[in-house]
Order: sequence, then structure tokens, then C-alpha cells
Amino acid sequence: MAIEINHNVDVAVITIQRPDVYNCLDFSALHQLRRLIDELAGRQEIRVVIITGAGEKAFCSGADLKERKAMTEAEVERYILLIRDTFTALENMPKPTIAAINGLALGGGTELALACDLRIIAKRARMGLTETSLGIIPGAGGTQRLPRIVGLAKAKELIFTARTIEADEALAIGLVNEIAEDRCVLTAAWELAAQITANAPLAIAQAKHAIDRGAEVDLVTGLAIESEAYRSLIPTRDRLEGLRAFAEKRKPLYKGV
Repeated sequence: MAIEINHNVDVAVITIQRPDVYNCLDFSALHQLRRLIDELAGRQEIRVVIITGAGEKAFCSGADLKERKAMTEAEVERYILLIRDTFTALENMPKPTIAAINGLALGGGTELALACDLRIIAKRARMGLTETSLGIIPGAGGTQRLPRIVGLAKAKELIFTARTIEADEALAIGLVNEIAEDRCVLTAAWELAAQITANAPLAIAQAKHAIDRGAEVDLVTGLAIESEAYRSLIPTRDRLEGLRAFAEKRKPLYKGV
């Protein structure tokens, strides 16, 4: 089994369980990851999803190059479509996702982190889109998501040079949100998830929708997307609960309705 999931009432943790091969993703692992993403996307009680890697060496090192070496050209194309669509499904989940980058995140591993909403990195970890050093390019969204996060010029630099970067640089360029102590990255992700789950899940989902879709359009269209997202929340019970809790000076109890 390549992927394991643990969850409590409102936070799910997906752990890539292939530490002997730096948590790389072969066909089997990708299929399991896609099934988990689809399952969690539809589970209302899960409000945040954390993704991390087993062990202390790697978050995810991308494609399984030993498997790739034996593939036909047609199989390589199928793999690229699968990993691209899997990461896109992760990006499109209607709930926040956090990458707990506990070690090396190379190639597809960095692309997996890019598909998450938020990223926390361990001090010792490194990231990089190294594909051009192997005669290919990032094929799981790296050429599209990295520029949207760090800017066009910096993304071109990192992809053209295939350079890996340390945690400090990743934070400085806005690639990650936070640096954690090496063995505390998952704890830091849980703490961030707790801050998110204290808020209304429907509001979080609409905020994510408005931000993601608004980033793809002009400002006028983006404002219209925001207004429609806000409008959808007006009839919800959670909105009224938020008002009551504020008036009563207590913490709100949100139920996602």
C-alpha cells in the first residue's frame, strides 16, 4: 500500500508511504492518491486535508524513475496525464489543503506541494523543479502553478536552471508559508489546520473558490465572482450562527449548513 490516510473529526492526513524510494509516485500510488482525493472532496465532515511523506528524508521525489525507464512512450503519456489530473483534482478540492513538506520535494514532489493551498516546510527540506536536467519539463502543473505563486521571472530561473532551493529561500520567494523545525512540520500543519477549522467551512470553501477563480480573470470579473460567492452564504445557518456568537461573546459552532 503506497498511500495511507489518518483522520480525526475534521482534519485528514494523507501520508505517502514509500520512504525506501523517497516517496516517489508510481502508477499504483497515483491511482490510490486520486481515489483518496475524490473520496475526501465529498466528505463534509473533513474540513482540511494535509499531505505529507513517510520518514524523515523525503516529502515526495516525484515520478518513480525506475518504473519510468521501463515504460513505452504511450505509457509515459498516460502517466503524465494521470499525475496532472490527480494534482488538478487536489487543487480543486472544495476545502483547504496543506503540504507538510518534511523532506526532499523534487520534480513532481514540488508540483504536488504547488497544487496545495498552503505549504509548510521543514528546515532541512529542499524543493526544486529539476525536470530540465533530465531532458523533460515539469508536466504536472509546475510550469503553470509556480509562476502564479513566485512570479514569472523567478519561476523561469528555477525551471531553466533545475536548481533546488533550501527552506529559507523558499520562504523568501513566497513558495512556502512557513518554516518548521525538522521534526515538527506535521505538528505545524495541524496547528494551521486548527486555525482554519475554527471558521465556517462553507465560507472557507467560497473564499477558496473566489481566490482561485478570481486569480484567473480580470479585476471586474473577479469582483463579480466574489459577490456571487458572498451571496451564496447569505442564506446559510452558519452565517446566522456567526452573528449570534459574536453578540453572545462566545465561539461559534459551525456545522457547514
